[in-house]
Amino acid sequence: MKIAKDDSKSVKIIPLGGLEQIGMNITAFEYEDSIIVVDCGLAFPTEEMLGIDLVIPDVSYLRDNADKVKGLVITHGHEDHIGAIPYTLKELNIPIYATKLTMGLIDNKLKEHGLSRSIKKKVVKFGQSINLGCFRIEFIKTNHSIADAAALAIYSPAGLIIHTGDFKIDHTPLFGEAIDLARFAELGKKGVLALMADSTNAMREGYTPSEQKVAKTLEAAFNEHKNHRLIIATFASNVDRVQLIINTAHRYGRKVVVEGRSMVNVIKTAIELGSIEVPDNTIIEIEEMGNYTEDQLVLITTGSQGETMAALSRMANSSHKKVTIQPNDVIIFSSSPIPGNEKAVSKIMDSLTRKGAQIVFHDTHVSGHACREELRLIYALTRPKYAIPIHGEYRHLMANAEIAREMGIDDEHIFILESGNVLELEEDCAGITGKVPTQGILVDGLGVGDVGNIVLRDRQQLSKHGLIIIVLTLEKYTNQLLAGPDIVSRGFVYVRESEILMDEAKVIVSDALDSCLMRNISDWSKIKITVKDALSDYLWKKTRRNPMILPIIMEV
Repeated sequence: MKIAKDDSKSVKIIPLGGLEQIGMNITAFEYEDSIIVVDCGLAFPTEEMLGIDLVIPDVSYLRDNADKVKGLVITHGHEDHIGAIPYTLKELNIPIYATKLTMGLIDNKLKEHGLSRSIKKKVVKFGQSINLGCFRIEFIKTNHSIADAAALAIYSPAGLIIHTGDFKIDHTPLFGEAIDLARFAELGKKGVLALMADSTNAMREGYTPSEQKVAKTLEAAFNEHKNHRLIIATFASNVDRVQLIINTAHRYGRKVVVEGRSMVNVIKTAIELGSIEVPDNTIIEIEEMGNYTEDQLVLITTGSQGETMAALSRMANSSHKKVTIQPNDVIIFSSSPIPGNEKAVSKIMDSLTRKGAQIVFHDTHVSGHACREELRLIYALTRPKYAIPIHGEYRHLMANAEIAREMGIDDEHIFILESGNVLELEEDCAGITGKVPTQGILVDGLGVGDVGNIVLRDRQQLSKHGLIIIVLTLEKYTNQLLAGPDIVSRGFVYVRESEILMDEAKVIVSDALDSCLMRNISDWSKIKITVKDALSDYLWKKTRRNPMILPIIMEV
């Protein structure tokens, strides 16, 4: 592998997130004094991130080079591509470029954070190009599970880079046009320096089915369950799916109720922008359901991933204030569980089944990501010199790299990057030349970045073994014990049923304190460490548990 020379004119590709994980997609492209940023998404917390709401990318590299950053270019409106924009723009006031629906969804987020008026926004049409510093970016029509998704042709002085965004090839989309394969082919003839292709489904052979398959399944469900109320759970952002449900409901003479905050917000924005067309008198308010019989209603709701506070979850656990699941209901899950959500989805399905509802989930969803044959076609059309798999965990990136190898790209021209790697590319040489900070920033409530690894570790210990608080009162100057030790247990043992253990623990603490005082140790920090270590050893021997121990010394 050749490495770019120091005196050469090379373009830098710096993924600040989105690799080795699903979510938090953000990539910087740098050439001399110009930086453009593609996407700015969030990730949802893992099970170990107790109490964390969101994870957003570390943009300290962009902040340190703020004078170079020319703009933020967005491929589509999913949370893992736009969710962190408000947080980032509080640190960097840069213009945003996106297609119509994508910009509408972004604007909603900016309004929530009070940023809408202070940020420059430009809606870009497919086939249109924008100039940002040394870069020219062209938006190319693609298909995905949300409308207005785009791939990007990024023209730099070092060469043309194609960023596919999240995409699939759907020759028969339900609404709108098919992916612009002709443009990919034209760019391939002109010469493509690098292709950055979606890896999410790179391990799946064949083609991703068309949305037409879902249309047939939903049509059959409406036809088969004419006397039942239908509740359809899907992603709020899947605008084409929502349009399909509305159209089918109207054809069968049913009224549509939209439930779930994110679903209501997305559909409202899509209707305002013309991305969804609703026949007159089809959508009704949830309060109006009582005016219609069950066979006249369809509910479109959030919660297809088993989210605890989503509308469907509240229906399943009987905490929803306005919708009660009836034995005659048919629940259609028009989505596939995101990896890691399988247990939550199964739990919701089980709860709904216990209430007598019928569950439908076979052939009710198709992926929005390209499978292996579609990726082979994109490689064949673009004929890139370098392949840079993006969007996915390591195994997905490796599967994408395998496809690139099959399509004739040399091993030394395939780069499996890690978040933070600085890849320098030019026509004759390429290589990883550095690394920038990319530690995810944790969002907990209104706090951004104030919870780190140490706090998380404490939360994990508390959740596993509980807390022991030791309260001691010492006399000022003499350090004689005046009161205590008192021991408070939270999440460790139930004190009333463990009196012997607690009494022995008090003895252990007293002995440790006496040992310190006999050695004339007056430093409170040393006393706390000695007491803590002694009690920790005792509790481990007795219970094989390791609670957090918090000594508190008061002075009188």
